[in-house]
Amino acid sequence: MTPEIAPEVLDQKLIISGIHLDLTDGMKQHVREKVSKLLRHEPHIVRVRVTIEYHQTKSNHGQFTAKGQIEIQGPDVVSGESADDAYAAIDKLVSELDRGLRKRSTNRMSKRDKPRSIDLDAELPKVD
Repeated sequence: MTPEIAPEVLDQKLIISGIHLDLTDGMKQHVREKVSKLLRHEPHIVRVRVTIEYHQTKSNHGQFTAKGQIEIQGPDVVSGESADDAYAAIDKLVSELDRGLRKRSTNRMSKRDKPRSIDLDAELPKVD
């Protein structure tokens, strides 16, 4: 069982913003719940930025885009997802960010476990 993240720590590490829409308390709480799962998997996360954007289309309904960036030592994990519903876009985004963290972790482990290949037949440069 993974430990719970303290709300103070979550508030320090999470930045939520909305573009062309006002974020409701329900949306903010939904993002907090989903991002807390990411923080439980990887404790070395420095900051998580989540931006929810609303695009008005010519039809009556709009499109929601959720973009996320996980700041962590090394290259950041960045992803973006779109859906007709803001909550669905957030769910897709968090699953993509989680997949990115897993991929980053496995890549780092595989690089660490594999020794570099050295060509023993190559000629060494002559030193005078």
